[in-house]
Amino acid sequence: MENEQIEKTTAIRLNQLTVAYEAQPVLWNVSVNIPKGRLTAIVGPNGAGKSTLIKSLINLIKPVAGEVDFIFEQTKDENYGNNKNLVAYVPQNGSVDWDFPTTVLDVVVMGRYGHIGWFKRPKKKDKALANEMLLKVGMADFKDKQISQLSGGQRQRVFLARALVQEAEIYLMDEPFQGVD
Repeated sequence: MENEQIEKTTAIRLNQLTVAYEAQPVLWNVSVNIPKGRLTAIVGPNGAGKSTLIKSLINLIKPVAGEVDFIFEQTKDENYGNNKNLVAYVPQNGSVDWDFPTTVLDVVVMGRYGHIGWFKRPKKKDKALANEMLLKVGMADFKDKQISQLSGGQRQRVFLARALVQEAEIYLMDEPFQGVD
């Protein structure tokens, strides 16, 4: 009964998660239930492991021990790998190759690939949704600019639009407002 109640109110469950870089542990035995429908922040000083925690949630960094479960309404599968389309990730500004030759609109449309597939072309509705999200974050006028021509805050807003266009259930954002004016 208690487990059923937790699943009805929980979006992400961490159970004794331990993450290390080589032999150096960064996070030890982290256990928490993150509720559905709530804005939840991870707060701490630089170097405390906030980014490491987020990256371990989406398998960019493999945990040494423990479990990460995503709990979704439409599927009983709690594995992130089988539910990637339901989770959107906004990385820190510094973890992206900004010299990649692509436009702002192209970056936002990339957020739709989970829905359309890697080898299919985006349809009009995908581009329309991307333009709508660029409008929401105040970047519609920059849609044809190269991503490398934007300021740090503008780039971050483009990545917010890319996350929103994914229409995810869970949004993981690593310092999403850093440099945003």
